[in-house]
Amino acid sequence: MTQPPIGKKVLVEVPSTTANLGPGFDCLGAALGLKNHFSIMRIDGASERFELIMESTEGNHLRGGPENLFYRAAQRVWQTAAIEPFALEARVKLAVPPARGLGSSATAIVAGLVGANALLNDPLSKEKLLELAIDIEGHPDNVVPSLLGGLCFTAKAASQRWRVVKCDWDKSIKAVVAIPSLRLSTSEARRVMPKTVPVSDAVMNLGALTLLLHGLRTGRSDLITDGMHDRLHEPYRWKLIKGGTTVCQAAIEAGAFGCAISGAGPSILALCKEDKGKAISQAMVRAWESEGVASRAPLLSLQTKGSSWSPD
Repeated sequence: MTQPPIGKKVLVEVPSTTANLGPGFDCLGAALGLKNHFSIMRIDGASERFELIMESTEGNHLRGGPENLFYRAAQRVWQTAAIEPFALEARVKLAVPPARGLGSSATAIVAGLVGANALLNDPLSKEKLLELAIDIEGHPDNVVPSLLGGLCFTAKAASQRWRVVKCDWDKSIKAVVAIPSLRLSTSEARRVMPKTVPVSDAVMNLGALTLLLHGLRTGRSDLITDGMHDRLHEPYRWKLIKGGTTVCQAAIEAGAFGCAISGAGPSILALCKEDKGKAISQAMVRAWESEGVASRAPLLSLQTKGSSWSPD
């Protein structure tokens, strides 16, 4: 296998994700209808050269270079495919803002893997890309739906293999995602969590997860409401999100079935029927505004296709 010619380009689309959905801490995630776009081209230069060009207002603080997460993911493809590294340029349009709990790191990892693989004409299977993505990210609940699309439950089996189950999501169920101007890093959000939790909290989460998955499959709002509760991470993270509980309560009062911190936060996700979406969106934005925080709250559907690429 040889390196692609200088000037070869591919376009990669990667969806946003919401992870830790309800009680599904570090195992349940869903792809949503916000996409980042990456135009990737092999360029001339040394193998460690990576040029990052941001074509959106989001992510202007991000930089290129060999330590960039996108480029490190691309390098893993080359190592696995036994290809010498080469210089890359990526032009990026972000719809998924960084440090908001919507899988921006996962989109960078998946775009790097998919794009580097596409430039080589896809020598690695999607299963191999999935394995690499989880290894780079360290947990599966963002990268798996980002690559595969849909609602994904991922767990490490006793055999130490990662097992992925695509779960059903009734089309009538939509998500309003309130995205604030606040930032919150995943590392900061993980630091506040305890090393151990009571057995009763773990049991509660297991039961709630069963209810939520069945509610999403059938569209039953009562099961979604009873399933959208968590005792493993949310009780410790709400204090990091200014006005977060106020926003959640506003969504419930406006007709949401349930609310959750999206990923590590600070974005907040509310599940609802489409006809309630506008009212819930407005209520969440107003609630954050009352706390002095600017936000937007798009109504989103489940994105089922996952990541894709095409010649650019």
